Amino acid sequence: MVPYWPNVARNHSGTQAIDELAHVFDELDKIVFSTTLEHVENGDTRIVRTHVAEEMLALKQQHGKDIGVGGLSIPSQLSECGLIDEYHFAVHPVVAGKGPRLFETAKPQDRLQLDFVGSTTFHSGVVALHYRKHA
Repeated sequence: MVPYWPNVARNHSGTQAIDELAHVFDELDKIVFSTTLEHVENGDTRIVRTHVAEEMLALKQQHGKDIGVGGLSIPSQLSECGLIDEYHFAVHPVVAGKGPRLFETAKPQDRLQLDFVGSTTFHSGVVALHYRKHA
């Protein structure tokens, strides 16, 4: 994500929609969970070496906006701890026969019940799905 999105925001090198997304991303405070990364050059990015769930609990106690999480490992860990309130999935029109799977660490007997909130279909064929954790 860094340096790609900050560079696009700085250079306005994408379409209008991409440039707007880059600007939003560049303005966000960011956390990188890492045990090996020594430093980050971005002033709005910090490295966290503690347990993911502990940090998320602390963040959820703060007053502010929504917390967005990406990737595979971190969302899986947070989902197992019941710390995700809403799920946003982007389905791309590409079939990958193999590779890492979302929630691969979840136990097979676990079942995550979600309530459908809405969807958006883009001209590219990407479908954005929005769900909330079932109460």
